[in-house]
Amino acid sequence: MINDINIQRFVLGPFQSNCYVLSIKDSNECVMVDPGIPAKEIENYIEKNNLSLKYILVTHGHFDHIGGVDFFRDRFNAKVCISADDSVLLSDTRLNLSEISFKKIVVKNADILLNDDDTLKLNNDITISVIHTPGHTPGGLCYKVDGVCFSGDTLFKGSIGRTDFPGGNYSEIIDSIKNKLFVLDDDLLVYPGHGDITTIKEEKLHNPFL
Repeated sequence: MINDINIQRFVLGPFQSNCYVLSIKDSNECVMVDPGIPAKEIENYIEKNNLSLKYILVTHGHFDHIGGVDFFRDRFNAKVCISADDSVLLSDTRLNLSEISFKKIVVKNADILLNDDDTLKLNNDITISVIHTPGHTPGGLCYKVDGVCFSGDTLFKGSIGRTDFPGGNYSEIIDSIKNKLFVLDDDLLVYPGHGDITTIKEEKLHNPFL
């Protein structure tokens, strides 16, 4: 089914956060993952391709992943989705770390609060599976769509998310990766919140933290 989806990556802001737009072939529906800033290039991409933004999927509530949420929600009338456990980070500038950044970020309440094993549906019978992966934040989520997983700041190519921020927990992130992500198919493509794409197999074999 991976051949039926298209993924466009945008690297945003001074922290080089990855934002993704996943669109479905033979449908104009799309979803956005972690809009860190209200980037014009993403707005232009959606408009140019005549896409309809259905969901904004937030992997976790840190400022470099949520700074563009309200802009794109209002611009395209999309539904914002975040874990129930991380929802407080949207409006708490200490917890979302924007107090120590360039600008305090406060985002309106999410439209949909997600929990482990929830699913979202797109046209053409595409299912988005929600995987709760605490550790970087208490409510960190990964989103699996067919042969692809958006891992946020849980798992990177050759690394893992930091756990020294408020709510972080090293043992939890290791447990999340080993018992929630490494049980998935080895060939699964991992699209992280920062850095390059990898696979589950690659991280099993070569990630020094695991």
